[in-house]
Parts: sequence; structure tokens; C-alpha cells
Amino acid sequence: MSTENIYRTVTVQEIKESDIGKEMRAAGWVENIRDHGGVSFIDLRDMYGVLQVVLRSPGLLEGIVKECCISVEGVLEKRDEETYNPKLPTGTVELNAKSVSILGKVYRQLPFEIMTSKETREDVRLKYRYLDLRNAKVKENIIFRSKVISFLREKMTELGFLEIQTPILCASSPEGARDYIVPSRRYKGRFYALPQAPQQYKQLLMASGFDKYFQIAPCFRDEDARADRSPGEFYQLDFEMSFATQEDVFRVGEEVLTATFKKFAKEGAKVTDAPFPVISYKQAMLEFGSDKPDLRNPLRIMDVTEFFQKCTFKPFLKKTVRAIKVHAEMSKGFHEKLLDFATSLGMGGLGYLEVDEDLSYKGPIDKFIPAECKGELADLAGLQAGDTIFFVADKEEKACYYAGQIRNELGRKLDLYEKNAFRFCYVNDFPMYELDEETKQIGFTHNPFSMPQGGMKALTEKDPLDILAYQYDIVCNGTELSSGAVRNHDVAIMEKAFALAGYDKETLQTKFGALYQAFQFGAPPHAGMAPGVERMIMLLKEEESIREVVAFPMNGNAQDLMCGAPGEVTETQLREVHIKVRM
Repeated sequence: MSTENIYRTVTVQEIKESDIGKEMRAAGWVENIRDHGGVSFIDLRDMYGVLQVVLRSPGLLEGIVKECCISVEGVLEKRDEETYNPKLPTGTVELNAKSVSILGKVYRQLPFEIMTSKETREDVRLKYRYLDLRNAKVKENIIFRSKVISFLREKMTELGFLEIQTPILCASSPEGARDYIVPSRRYKGRFYALPQAPQQYKQLLMASGFDKYFQIAPCFRDEDARADRSPGEFYQLDFEMSFATQEDVFRVGEEVLTATFKKFAKEGAKVTDAPFPVISYKQAMLEFGSDKPDLRNPLRIMDVTEFFQKCTFKPFLKKTVRAIKVHAEMSKGFHEKLLDFATSLGMGGLGYLEVDEDLSYKGPIDKFIPAECKGELADLAGLQAGDTIFFVADKEEKACYYAGQIRNELGRKLDLYEKNAFRFCYVNDFPMYELDEETKQIGFTHNPFSMPQGGMKALTEKDPLDILAYQYDIVCNGTELSSGAVRNHDVAIMEKAFALAGYDKETLQTKFGALYQAFQFGAPPHAGMAPGVERMIMLLKEEESIREVVAFPMNGNAQDLMCGAPGEVTETQLREVHIKVRM
């Protein structure tokens, strides 16, 4: 499409050496001004690049300051060879200005330098985000995001999925996080909710006879921020499939994510090929100490609980004991720093043994291992000369967590992580239910709409805490990209599953009425998942904060510093929606 109009005839990216001698107009912002006495130079920046403009008439510079918006008309000339700028695609040419029009004046001092905005305090950057977005690297993240989303759409369409938008105003339902609620003007005392995810709607689409659905779905959750979680809203590649098994969903997830990461990862990056490794939740918690395993770290955790019940080391008796084997040279200082890290987590200490050349052990707990058991430990852990094996002992949940943290720290300190790689896996077979330690009540661990493994028989015959669900996550480099499940489409199984979590039939009908009713009329088996868009882009761009890949993010306290949200509203607005504020 032509860009020619009264402001410009070309964009910077369209300018080539073959245009030398041509008259043209370019428009953009003044990135820099250099006055060489009689001759001045402007770096003109538009969305696509930077062009040097030379002003040989002193009057042309009048009124021009950094970051004002201008249109320049002139003739493209070749630069003197000694002034070439190899960092710019336009580094061999310059625009000899004949006239300059100021399109947008700067009335106030800039709060920060655009070119170094990423070095500015985050609260200032977010308050003036429209200026921050002029920074080339910040802008590139948003352009990159657009390209990724466009590719995801193309890929899903290619796989036969139909893009369908679902409502933003919906009914509140207990789906794990807090709802954002919207009062109704027409119905006093009633509220809409913003969707935490299109969960019920996508399942209703399957009940409607649609075979494959997807959308780049906005999701709204009143949650606290983390580095990889934006407060307020986020987007996910939401998809659902009728007549599909867990393995069918896995194949789609693998194809889309592998293609996306191979296309957009930086040059030379290694990406896991399909099929991705599938790791059960139980195995993940044992071998990695987390349900978000980072497979770039080669270290694995072993369970040595049973072995240490044969030993006389009291801190390990009647405890869950986990071990991590490392083959590396470690100084006394290394061990001291690792111990400091362990105690900072809340651990009482960190036991270890070093394996000498004669395969004997050296370390504080060696004397507590009976001589006849030392060979058994070597076989159990695959120990060799030069190995060091670390031990963590506590209640099972804490032992998992501590061992996972020690594994991560060892990987970092010993520089064991695979470089420039994206390592994917699925984690599946999550527990269907968990026990709330405070209330002692059983609740859903993951997604209440998941199908329990074993169906009705499992729900009626098993201890609820032993029931597994057809639930799964996609994890990349220790980051959960997606969760999903085979859905519970059977009304009788749904009623029983919710009853075990404390929801009676009436609550089910009230909170999930549409879904409950739809499943009375021949719902198909269906399954899906929803990889997070921001997390994908955050990984691909190697950003530490998710806010760096969102155009207008809130801060960590869920505030829009630029527009002043959340803000107060008028008494009239409150009355219209029948609300009285109590402070």
C-alpha cells in the first residue's frame, strides 16, 4: 500500500541507494540534533528506522527540539564515505532538507531520554509508556508480539481450527482466581464478571457441534503480579477439540509451539522436536522438585528415603530424603556458599558426601552409614570417583521443594544449563483433588472441569486424594506455558466430582448452569489447552519481566500509572449501578 501523502512519500525502510538524486518527503521524530556551525544534522526516526537529515540553511532548524514530530522535504544524497554509518541500513545516504514542517511540538521537558528509557525507573516508564514505546528495543518487542500472534493464527487455521470470539461480560463462577466483577445498571444487585478464561464458552462450542475452536483470548484475573504473570489481564492461545484425547491435544500443542519457537527463536537456538517428553506430576516432583521442570539442567533428584532408614543419622530418620549427584570440583568456599543458600531457604543444613578415587566416602555423614551399606548407596546413586552427592531431608512436600531449589542452584553455580535452548515437556497425571491445610476440606487442585481418570468408578471407590485427572501442562525452560485437560462432559460424573469438592447439585446448576444444561443434550468428549501468549514472547525475547512484552501493562500493584486506573468514579455513576462505597 502506498504511503504517499502530504506528510511523507516514503518510510525510512523504503529508502535505498538507488533513490539518490530523488526528491522525497519523510516524517517522524527528531531522535538527535547535531549542530556543526552552519550545517546541522538531525537523526529522523520513524517506526521503521533512522535517517540522517542534513540542514544547510540555519533557519530550517528553528523551533526543532528532540522528539518533536516533523516532516522533511528534500533530495536524497550520498554521504561522504568517511561519514558512513554501518549500524544503519540508511547509513550511506542522507536527506538534504529543503523544507521542514513541525507536525507535533514538544511543550514540556522529556521525563527521560528515549534511547536509554529501559534504564529508567519502571514507574516513570509506565507513567509515560507512550514515550517508552518510542525506544527501538521496547517497540521491537511489541512488533515481535504482533508477528508471533499472526503466525499462531495462521498455524491454527492451517490445522483446521475455526477462530471464534467469546463474550467478555459473563457470569461469575468459581474457577480458581478472583473475578473482576461488573455491576449491572439494569438489574439491581446483580453483577457480570470478566472471564478468567473462555472455559465454559469453549466447552459450549463443542456441545454446539463445532469441531475445532481457537482464539487469542483475553483473560482477566484479580491476581497478584509475578515476573511471569501480569496482574489484571493476559492473553492465551485458547483451543478446544471435539472427539479428542489427551494425545490429540499433545500433537497440536507440539506442532504449534515447535513451529513458533523454531521460527522466532534467535539464530542457532535449539528447540525440542516433537514428540515432547511426557513426565507425570509424581515423577516431576521427585526428579525435579517442581511441576515445572527445567530440562536444560541435566541434574536429577533421587529418592534415598528407604536407604537412610537403615543408617544411624538421626536427622534423616522418618523423613523423606532426596539426593542430587554432581560430578564437578567444588571448593570449600563453594560448599559454604551453597550451605548459606540452603539456610536462606529455611533448611537446617545440607548434607553431602564426596567420592574419593578408591570409591570411599568423605563427608560429615559418612560415619553414620554402615560399612555393609556403602556399596548399596553407590549402586543406588550410580556413584563414581569425583562425584559429590548432596542430601535433603524433611517432610515430603518440603523435601521436594528444597531439593528442587538446590538442583537449580547447583545448575546455576556450576554453569550446567544448556545455552540458547528451549526445552519443552508435558507434565500430566495431576491429582484431581487436594486437601486444604487450614479448612481440612477437599478441593480441586487444577481445573474443576477435568475428567477424572477412571471415571465414576474412581470417584466412588477411591480415596479422593488418590484420584488422578486427565490434566496436563506444557512447560518450557521451567516456565509453565499452558495448562489443559480432557473435559468432564458426563453430567453424572460431573455431579459426583463436584460433590467430592463440596459443591452440591444446586450450586453446580447455579454456578455452571449453561454447561450443566448443555451436557444434558448429548455432549461430545472434548479436550483442549491454552498456551500463554505473553509467556511465549517473554521466553523468546529473553525478557525477565512480562511487562516488557505488553504494550500498556499495569505495574506490579495492578495500577495503570499512565491512565490512573483504578480510579474513583462519580456518585452519579455509583447510583446508576446501585452501589454505595463503604470506606
